[in-house]
Amino acid sequence: MILSVSRRTDIPCCYPEWLLERLRAGFALVRDPIGGRPGRVPLGTDVVDCIVFWTKDPAPLLPYLDEVDRMGYRYYFQFTITPYGRELEPCLRDLEDRVRTFLALSRRLGPGRVVWRYDPILLDERHTAAWHREQFAALCGALSGAADTVTISFLDLYPRLRRAGFRAVTEREARALAAELSPIAAEHGLDIRSCAEPWDLSPQGVPPGACIDGERIRQLCGCGLALSRDRGQRPACLCRESVDIGAYDTCTNGCAYCYADHGRGRKPCDPHSPLLCGALLPGETVRDRRCTSSLDPQLTLY
Repeated sequence: MILSVSRRTDIPCCYPEWLLERLRAGFALVRDPIGGRPGRVPLGTDVVDCIVFWTKDPAPLLPYLDEVDRMGYRYYFQFTITPYGRELEPCLRDLEDRVRTFLALSRRLGPGRVVWRYDPILLDERHTAAWHREQFAALCGALSGAADTVTISFLDLYPRLRRAGFRAVTEREARALAAELSPIAAEHGLDIRSCAEPWDLSPQGVPPGACIDGERIRQLCGCGLALSRDRGQRPACLCRESVDIGAYDTCTNGCAYCYADHGRGRKPCDPHSPLLCGALLPGETVRDRRCTSSLDPQLTLY
């Protein structure tokens, strides 16, 4: 099983204590995001083959990584760094501080275990294509050698974002900007990939990538894995199947473009509860989620 922590909220930044308590306990309770039914997800190292951390600032988790290592978990980070500032990312630390955290994490884990995400790319009067070229180049220079891959993705215009005044990025705009970002990434030794885009940007030098990356995970595990494509994601997503233990409407970063915030107000979270937010209702039953290791020692990397 690949554990996703998490597409639904920034657990490394906002809830590292909850995560560590769940890893120590060996399980977490997770509500189905559609039906709300609670399930018990096993978190032992005999089941979890790899953890993929999704975050905009993992600094609060860093003091706990020694313990995560001692437990025997394999993991890598999807680390989003974008330069939008307080207007769109009001609760994040300063960009320079997050870059320093990225560099420190890379020194600890190696560039193959810290993937840089420049995501989402939004366009408006202030954040023009020229602005993105300049900012992307500066970040490539700062992160060169600390990552082997940069993933780009253009803003998905969910209804809440449309109501907030964001606009869609057109195919023509996406192709033009991708063609300009690709050589900048290459100049700094970064392999550039796109994430779940409706257009194949390979002609512009940006082939599609996978965030839950089967090949990266196989390299990390040192053996083969029987991993299926995740059919629960968007049609263009190439990620392998994973189990997510997060909850929507719980992130405290406050990013204006966030797809995981439905504008309903932040749910209360208890670091000592098996559920990230809320509690079991009286008489509510918990189903055991069937999760097994995908490691296949018979499939080698060579």
